Amino acid sequence: MQFFNKVLLWISWLSLDVVSGAMAGMLFFSEILHVSIDLPAYILLGMAVWSIYNLDHILDAQENRVFSSRRFFHQKAKKVLIVAVLSLGFIGLIGGFWWFGWGSVLKSVFALGLIILFARMVIWKFGMGWMKEVSIAFFYVLGISFLPLMIADALDRTLWFWLFFTLYLLLAIYNLFILSFLDVEEDQQAGFFSAARSFGADRLEKIIYAISAVLLGGNFLTLVFAPSFFKIFGVFLLAMTLIHWLTFRRSHWTLEEKRLSMEWAFSLPLLLLILL
Repeated sequence: MQFFNKVLLWISWLSLDVVSGAMAGMLFFSEILHVSIDLPAYILLGMAVWSIYNLDHILDAQENRVFSSRRFFHQKAKKVLIVAVLSLGFIGLIGGFWWFGWGSVLKSVFALGLIILFARMVIWKFGMGWMKEVSIAFFYVLGISFLPLMIADALDRTLWFWLFFTLYLLLAIYNLFILSFLDVEEDQQAGFFSAARSFGADRLEKIIYAISAVLLGGNFLTLVFAPSFFKIFGVFLLAMTLIHWLTFRRSHWTLEEKRLSMEWAFSLPLLLLILL
């Protein structure tokens, strides 16, 4: 059991659970939009997400700061991870050209990447702490739905799709706000830019409860009013929201246990491979 827990921690520290969740998210949106996406696209998405998340953790893991075991891991493995990030980035670039060619898809991906980089720089320089989490959530959900949106038929980009897109975005914000609340002491000690520092712990907790109510209510309404085809997507979103809510309420769980539970919740849509 101890070995299993250690493996789970390593998976979490390396953001492999986030990679799994991103792939599941692209599957979620591709099924809603009635598009089929080949395996190489999922692999390229996973490589991009892994590189971005680990690069972000490496930048956070500076010397002479008090860290959790997660950030301490990135501090100690910094050189190896930098090589891995650069290598995967290069392989992903070659793979993107090989698979998509220099066409509209790859051009749009590069444009999106530049927009994300510009937005992050502006927010880091001029924005408030909560903008970091909201922008990460927005670009994460846009990133996993980007390819399905590009290749989908215009008739499938219905209001129901945009409703699920909005609920998924709100769930991603919910996830990051909860993590910010749980990390508030470390963020304050290390001087990190975050929603907890921007709002304060008490106000952020109230915002988390408000988002809980909106998500649970919105997901329940989709189960009642959505056409039959969309109901299963409402079930998945409701299940992911409930996992977050129950995890947040578990006072006896450690921070790592809560993080593991919430990050793996985003992998639930992989069950669509069996159900649809």
